[in-house]
Amino acid sequence: MLLCATLWSTAGIFIKLIPWHPLVIAGVRSLISAGVFLIYMRSIKIGFVINRFSILSGVFLSGTFIFFIAANKLTTSANAIVLQYTAPIFILVLSALIFRQKFRLGDILAVTVTTLGISLFFFDKLSGGYMLGNVLAIVAGLFFASMFITTGRADEKSRMSGILLGHLITAVIGIPFIFLYPTPITTGAVLCIFALGVFQLGIPYILYGIAIRKCSPLACSLISAIEPLLNPLWVFIFAGERPGFYALVGGVIVISSVLAWCVWSNKTTTL
Repeated sequence: MLLCATLWSTAGIFIKLIPWHPLVIAGVRSLISAGVFLIYMRSIKIGFVINRFSILSGVFLSGTFIFFIAANKLTTSANAIVLQYTAPIFILVLSALIFRQKFRLGDILAVTVTTLGISLFFFDKLSGGYMLGNVLAIVAGLFFASMFITTGRADEKSRMSGILLGHLITAVIGIPFIFLYPTPITTGAVLCIFALGVFQLGIPYILYGIAIRKCSPLACSLISAIEPLLNPLWVFIFAGERPGFYALVGGVIVISSVLAWCVWSNKTTTL
């Protein structure tokens, strides 16, 4: 899951280099990713199935992609990624309301501290966002949480089929925007969209499909909180943008919280 989140985090730097409409990027990226994922499913001989879990997983995953990209268009990217990572809170709430699941005090504390750390990481940039974009980012967080829950409860075939279906739905929605907005085809753009489809989305969701077998939805959600911390790191390395003091403090809080929760959870499970 940690490797999955690390690869997810490369989205920002590649998207910056592609001069296309965000929905076009989302659609083409998901089409390439669908091809990667289909090859993987065939290699391990998992058939595609349509059932309640695969459809819900696909819809929630596609919603995560689309609402997050729309939020990026209508508010700052910092607002969008911070508000999407309200997902752990939604997991706790939804699991409690729908499945009557009880969470330990340590789970709630980990979610609280992780959310605090992420908010602190973008402290200077949380002001001045646009209301609609912020609302859409929170909706993306709800979809993200729902995706974790449904894939976590699905069997292997339904889980993998749902992930593939999510990519296909996004491709169907996003690709037609090619005809509405200028989409210049350059060598750089092609290489970047290929990197997004294969290494930022395709392979990571294969890793996620493997990770969710052993990790709980809440664990996957918390570990994936590494993504918004690493995203600015790649921008710093390749674009020279330096993180501020609050970003460094927030990074320490989130990483420490996730690691401490993983160690604590493992110990309490094995006792």
